[in-house]
Amino acid sequence: MRAVLQRVTRASVRVGGETVGEIGGGLIVLLGVARDDTEADARYLAEKILNLRIFDDAEGRMNVPVVEAGGSLLVVSQFTLYGDARRGRRPSWIEAAEPQAAEGLYEFFVAGARRAGARVETGSFRKMMEVELVNDGPVTILLDSRKLF
Repeated sequence: MRAVLQRVTRASVRVGGETVGEIGGGLIVLLGVARDDTEADARYLAEKILNLRIFDDAEGRMNVPVVEAGGSLLVVSQFTLYGDARRGRRPSWIEAAEPQAAEGLYEFFVAGARRAGARVETGSFRKMMEVELVNDGPVTILLDSRKLF
């Protein structure tokens, strides 16, 4: 499972002109699911994201996790994180999970983050979305559950 995290001052997702998810300060999480991912990958990544100390403490150092900083998550499914463009001019999506499996793990990730105390908004799975954000810092971090175990 892969995630691109961006610390934001605000972020939103629209589908068909309607806002379906919106947060103030926090993290936007672009989440991709691989063919062989399991609930262990989703659990690990949710815990890792919620405990990353990437928000400023009283002295201005990145030392505080998102929930402690009063932030929220906006989780957006993004199968294109598994696009392989090493050969040719058109990416291959063969490593991305099939939609039904991906949606189940995406929902498992979201539910786990909520159970851990995070306020979580989402995009719309398998929909064309317009994502708008204001990157804070900028702070952008790439995570891959297979490279972290």
